[in-house]
Order: sequence, then C-alpha cells, then structure tokens
Amino acid sequence: MTTPRSAPPFVVLRGNSASGKSTVARRVQRALPRGEVAVIGQDHVRRELLWEQDSGQGDTIGLLESMVRHCLGIGRITLLEGIFGAERYHGMFARMLRDAPGPTLVYYLDVSLPETLRRHAGKPIAGHVAPEEVASWYRPHDVLGVPGEQVLAEALDEDQMVERVLADLSMLRTGPGERGGPALSAPEEFTSPRSAP
Repeated sequence: MTTPRSAPPFVVLRGNSASGKSTVARRVQRALPRGEVAVIGQDHVRRELLWEQDSGQGDTIGLLESMVRHCLGIGRITLLEGIFGAERYHGMFARMLRDAPGPTLVYYLDVSLPETLRRHAGKPIAGHVAPEEVASWYRPHDVLGVPGEQVLAEALDEDQMVERVLADLSMLRTGPGERGGPALSAPEEFTSPRSAP
C-alpha cells in the first residue's frame, strides 16, 4: 500500500523514566516550524488530565488514541511520548501503527537502571519521588517488537537523539531511503546517529 505523501508522520518515543523522551520530544517540536508538530505526553494525559492510575480499564488509552487521530487528521506530525510499558500498551500501539494514515517512526530509548537513577537524581521531582519508586517502575529493554522499531542506546546524548529523529523525519519528506523506506522486521539498535549503514 502506498502512503500519501501529504499524510503526516506518527512518531512514538518510549523509554523508562528519565530516559530523555520528553525533552527530546519538545526539542524536536521546537526545531521545526511552529504549528507543525503536536506532542502528546502520557504523563500529562494520565496524571493531569485524567488523574488516573496506570492500571485497570482506565480512560487513558482511549483518550490518547483519540488525540493522536485528531492531530494526524489535521495534518500535524504527531509525537507520542511516554513510558508506555509494552505489556499494557502493546495492543494500543498495534492499532495506532496499523491505522496511521502516513509513515511511522518508533523509538525506544534504552537506558540502564543505574543511569536512570543518576539522571533522576538531577531532576526537580527527585525530592518528591524516591529512587526506590523509580526503580520499581523500571523495565529492562522493554521494546514493543514492532516492525521498524529503533532502539537508541544510552551512549547517545540528547543532541544526538534529537538529530536522529529530525534526520529520520527529513528522510521521510525527501522520499524512501534506508531510514524512510520499508519497515525493518526487528528492533535496530543505534549507539551513534551515524552508525547505521
């Protein structure tokens, strides 16, 4: 099936707490023209809009899917970011990636537990959220395993991750190629934005 070139990309950024996904998402948004990128954050929707636990038959999944459909429908590159544990959210992503009207990019920011705790210690919420609580949320290498998923290793700094996403978006605009072409069959890991063949 050929994707209409006018259909905007759907971008997924997943990873454990403190992996950098929210910061990368906002930097990608601000690197492109104002009004071109919509960023939807799991924490904002679940904790602030709905004030809901991440369990049971809550409303977060339905609202996220509606927001993504709406933003894609009005022509915005739509970037969905969050922890999104694979066990709970795999079905949601299977539907969203299947139904996306345009190309998709899926990233998993793979950060070890020691590095996660080190980064958490430098965040403003460190005084309110204990390291033990952060460790309890941690899921090692929690990839979705969907076609085309890219695993970004912790060796990448924030600038390199932003560069990677922007380069992939640019490749989608200029036509199919190694990064914007057919989906891969298994997660591909990158330790440098220039390490891919």
